[in-house]
Amino acid sequence: MSTESVYKASSLSRSLLGRGALRRDVEAGNTGNWSSTLIPCCCLWLLKHVNVKKCVIAIILLSFLLMIVYINLVPSSTFASFMPRDTRPMPMVHCRLGESSGGASPPDVPAPDHRSEARLRIDPKVLVFVESAYTKLCRDIAELLVHNRIKYKVEVSGKSLPVLTNLDKGRYGVIVFENLSKYLTMDKWNRELLDKYCREYSVGIVGFVSPTEDTLVGAQLKGFPLFIHTNLRLKDATLNPASPVLRLTRPGETAWGSLPGDDWTIFQANSSTYEPVEWASRYIPDYPEGNRNKTLLATVIQDHGRLDSIQRVIFGSGLRFWLHRLLFLDALSYLSHGQLSLSLDRMILVDIDDIFVGERGTRLRTDDVQALLSTQSRIRHYVPGFKFNLGFSGKYFHHGIDEENKGDDMILENVDKFMWFSHMWNHQQPHLYDNLTQLELDMNLNREFAMVLPRQTCGLFTHTMLIDRYPGGRDKLDESIQGGELFQTIVYNSINIFMTHMSNYGNDRLALYTFESVLKFLRCWTNIRLSSSPPVQLAEKYFKLHPEEMDPVWGNPCDDVRHQRIWSRNKSCSALPHFLVIGPQKTGTTALYSFLSLHPALASNIPSPTTFEEIQFFNANNYYKGLDWYMNFFPPIQGNTSRYTFEKSATYFDGELVPKRAHALLPNAKLVTILISPAKRAYSWYQHIKYHGDIVANNYSFHEVITANDTAPKPLRDLRNRCLNPGKYSHHLDRWLMEFAPNQLHIIDGSALRSDPAEVMNALQRFLKITPCIDYSKMLKYDPKKGFFCQLVNGDHTKCLGKSKGRNYPAMEEKSSKFLQRYYMSHNTALVKLLKKFGNRTIPHWLKDDLSTPS
Repeated sequence: MSTESVYKASSLSRSLLGRGALRRDVEAGNTGNWSSTLIPCCCLWLLKHVNVKKCVIAIILLSFLLMIVYINLVPSSTFASFMPRDTRPMPMVHCRLGESSGGASPPDVPAPDHRSEARLRIDPKVLVFVESAYTKLCRDIAELLVHNRIKYKVEVSGKSLPVLTNLDKGRYGVIVFENLSKYLTMDKWNRELLDKYCREYSVGIVGFVSPTEDTLVGAQLKGFPLFIHTNLRLKDATLNPASPVLRLTRPGETAWGSLPGDDWTIFQANSSTYEPVEWASRYIPDYPEGNRNKTLLATVIQDHGRLDSIQRVIFGSGLRFWLHRLLFLDALSYLSHGQLSLSLDRMILVDIDDIFVGERGTRLRTDDVQALLSTQSRIRHYVPGFKFNLGFSGKYFHHGIDEENKGDDMILENVDKFMWFSHMWNHQQPHLYDNLTQLELDMNLNREFAMVLPRQTCGLFTHTMLIDRYPGGRDKLDESIQGGELFQTIVYNSINIFMTHMSNYGNDRLALYTFESVLKFLRCWTNIRLSSSPPVQLAEKYFKLHPEEMDPVWGNPCDDVRHQRIWSRNKSCSALPHFLVIGPQKTGTTALYSFLSLHPALASNIPSPTTFEEIQFFNANNYYKGLDWYMNFFPPIQGNTSRYTFEKSATYFDGELVPKRAHALLPNAKLVTILISPAKRAYSWYQHIKYHGDIVANNYSFHEVITANDTAPKPLRDLRNRCLNPGKYSHHLDRWLMEFAPNQLHIIDGSALRSDPAEVMNALQRFLKITPCIDYSKMLKYDPKKGFFCQLVNGDHTKCLGKSKGRNYPAMEEKSSKFLQRYYMSHNTALVKLLKKFGNRTIPHWLKDDLSTPS
């Protein structure tokens, strides 16, 4: 075929495009018109001018050209309307138990109850010994415990054990060894101590055999009649239906295919104390299927404790294999005698957002709606009360092609078979409205057309309409369903609310495939009891299960661009404080505040009308006033954008909820605290409130206050606690350091702040990395009348804090001083350890003095 012929054929195509006919038909969805006209015309032209062979070649080239034109002109979503209906994935999950009983899912069998009286002597907490806090298995264990809200403590295996008991109760219900060899090779003293604890409190041990470079064959575990073979590739995992460990996990199925990793360990026992929990078979590549070795090999084994009265569950691989995550949870339940058992009840709700919103060609048709109803009906057989929850924007009803509009009608014909929730009438987000009247009008329109809980994602988003466009393809989706992320989400959460979109229910109907498959898989492999309820009832149930989550935690809106878009326009991320002065009270925080206010690069909050320079946001009822209330104390800085903002609230230091709340809003903020002798701080606080007319302080001596017992009147006990508790410095710093990194915390020696404030302020400027660095020795001067440094003004004069600061009061009684020295001894010792642990921390002179003074 000549170049001239090809050029003429392509010219014909361009001429048609130039007239706009093709583009108009494509945009209108009338592709049949131009495709049935254009191709015959091209063929007739080619037959007239060229021979048959050349015509065939031309048709192939023309088809290729038209494909390029089609891809460029037709929106990708429009392809969905031409998709063959038999390409949709269908659920392939089948349970052997269900099939044998003639159903699609296995029958309900009561799950074992692991509870016994032994659980009453142990706390519901796990002690995890690890080689390093950064290993993959350590992170997997911690992640699994966090997901299931199980308390735990991580200890790096070493020379000493943590305290295991509290009075007559065990602190831990199960001991976990990330590497079993650390338990087997533990020094004699610690091993005997740990085993004694396990026997006395009936505490079990979970161990994982870690992979090694050397392959072991028939190696005996030290001190046990148990032999191992290592570094194996395995396949086809199945469970022992007689194992008493199983509770969450349902036996009877086989996880077909190769298991993850080539470093599995299998067990061979020489004692009746051992019983397999899980088996697998050898994986031998390129071995004839019919001749493969079907011998079952123990990969997880239970030690009934018949030899040494300690029960154990030992894993031959980590938690990469999804089934091991279930077995680990079952092992915790069994070995803790039910103290760490999880509820088997799970509630599920599936939201379908924007049921009428979508591009033409991607919306639901009548057969899609029928599939939605049919799938819902099947799901209700094993999820009682299940209904899809449809979100709607009424404006977009009947905005599709004719067949899609019929789908809209069919949805409304079955309105009572779904649950419903409202979006905005025109699908515009509320924060984008400038006119309140228009907002109210649109909300009323949606109401005439016809909750806030954590929602999970299931990997299906607006654009995931076709199976071949799912990220990673069908294999990745099936992995999530069959033991992966979606499956685990339901297992770990008592209440599951999934967010999906209308487009996931048309086209390839991925959502129907996904949820029907994962719910069947749950029924095959777990004893979980599924149910569903309307959103309000789910909310009540959720907060009954997790009352601590009723307390809001304000996150930082500047961390996510989507949050910034819905934030008030008059708020600025730069106005949030860069550092907090957290107290405690009566340590010199007001003096520090006044010194910081002298710096030209620093700006504090606007004073509060009730608490003066302190906002007291994170530890008081002010927190419930919300983020906007807090931000109003930090107006945007005009002109100089390089200024650092800060706030000082001395009550933050010992506020129980403050560290978590502060970190949620200000994760990168720096913290400044001042510490003085806790005994002096307690006495100063007593004198402070006595001066301000506190009735209890004026009726009881300081010694009577600090020595009051728990039978004393409540006002006296409250004053005792306010005097004593803030001085337990190590306890409070521990809570702050659980949220913030050590390099975010600066500790000021309160005695040094009083005697040499210029040097203290210079060090603080270096910590905060503020510029310019000013010389405070030229701004502060000692005032002999006040007994401390004050601001230097008008040449040689000083401006000091008010008369309530720096007062002289009687010296503390010796008996009170000795009592406090004894009271704070353990706390001060713990503080020294804490300061040394984080390095580069100077031990204050007052701390050395308090520890060296004989009681």
